[in-house]
Amino acid sequence: MPSILEISGLTKTYPGGLTALKNVDLTIEKGEIFALLGPNGAGKTTLIGAVCGLVRPTSGTILAFGEDMGSHWRRLRARIGLVPQELATDMFEPVLRSVSQSRGLFGLPPAPARIEEILRALSLWDKRDAQVRTLSGGMKRRVLIAKALAHEPELLFLDEPTAGVDVELRRDMWRQIALLRERGTTVILTTHYIEEAEEMADRVGIINKGEILMVDHKQAMMERLGRTEALITLARPLGAVPEVLAAFPVSLTGQGDVLCYRGGGGEGGAAGTTEVAELTKALTRAGIDYTAIDIHESSLEDIFVTLLEADAA
Repeated sequence: MPSILEISGLTKTYPGGLTALKNVDLTIEKGEIFALLGPNGAGKTTLIGAVCGLVRPTSGTILAFGEDMGSHWRRLRARIGLVPQELATDMFEPVLRSVSQSRGLFGLPPAPARIEEILRALSLWDKRDAQVRTLSGGMKRRVLIAKALAHEPELLFLDEPTAGVDVELRRDMWRQIALLRERGTTVILTTHYIEEAEEMADRVGIINKGEILMVDHKQAMMERLGRTEALITLARPLGAVPEVLAAFPVSLTGQGDVLCYRGGGGEGGAAGTTEVAELTKALTRAGIDYTAIDIHESSLEDIFVTLLEADAA
């Protein structure tokens, strides 16, 4: 699949000496939903700002649609939409006028039918005559999305689009983002809600301290780095892990009445599941009774936390 954005060696060091981005390389494929995960201060917003012309990079190159952003910024920026993290917008304007004006900022002619379509899709049509300032926080964020879509961008950045909104609104926005992809829009999403990446993204990138730690397809990442955890409740407590279980990655927790297995990885969790089955057979052969087994496969959040912990070490 052709790339729509290619970032090479991107570095941003601020005058005070803070390096927000460190030699970042990243390629975004046309038509995908890409989730960039990272804790606060990891460099997510700085990366978006560099692509959208809000932050001047210290070094590196950005190619959008095959062209250099530094040389053709104004023309290329018109093909990019941005939903910022902050809720700053023209608060005293009615919703309809605010969204319509955003289209004009990029030199496009009025398109009332298209603006109505966007507002209806985001459940804003009934609020079209209301001043933005009178809306709830979640509805204001929808207005930001509508403004970003008004000029029909081919590449859309969503910087923490669901921060501060309730679960119902968040899931509604996920549906809207999926519809955007169906229309051919490439979406780059930054978030610290791991469930958003699991729900929507084709690929996931993890950034911390200005550096990209990993980029991969979501399922491949989970299969490669995922682990199986099994908690086996024993019928009677043990003082130590029996010698017959020494070959398994297990430990005792609680009051010695829970055997914890952490292992596997790869093959979509099959390796761990198989080893847990062998572990239960070993328990039976050793005459160790158990009353329950709780098996858990790694989530994307587990992998995310593990990578951040390793990066901090």
